Amino acid sequence: METSQLQNKTTNRRGFLKILGTIGVTAFSASILYPVFSFLRPPKQREVEVSEVTAGKIEDLKKEDFKIIRFGNEPVIVIPTDDKFLALSARCTHLDCTVQYAKDKNVIWCACHNGKYDLTGRNISGPPPRPLAKFKTIIKGDELMVAKNA
Repeated sequence: METSQLQNKTTNRRGFLKILGTIGVTAFSASILYPVFSFLRPPKQREVEVSEVTAGKIEDLKKEDFKIIRFGNEPVIVIPTDDKFLALSARCTHLDCTVQYAKDKNVIWCACHNGKYDLTGRNISGPPPRPLAKFKTIIKGDELMVAKNA
């Protein structure tokens, strides 16, 4: 056999082994990394079906500026006004940050990007693209109940 033919066979064999080694290392890396990333990714939670929740005693709520409660998986902000209670989604429509009530400015404020909503939940400034979802407030005895708006 000539030297050039021997070199071609050696080069072809070497190239084949490089490809085979690359495939092996890639498969091994994937078999290690896939379970690690699967473990780090949180599982999807089902939406909790809730029709109404208790926000607390009316006399306690009137003493506070606002209160954040859980309505299933959704945070809800409850704001006492002079004659009634407001209940709106506490999740900003921009990036899902939790909003708070700025009593001195009479607005609902998102600290993430300075988004502002009026007390009806309508977005009035900043990046939020939509208004906040509204919830119904129901007084049962001495407790305030929050329910989904039908």
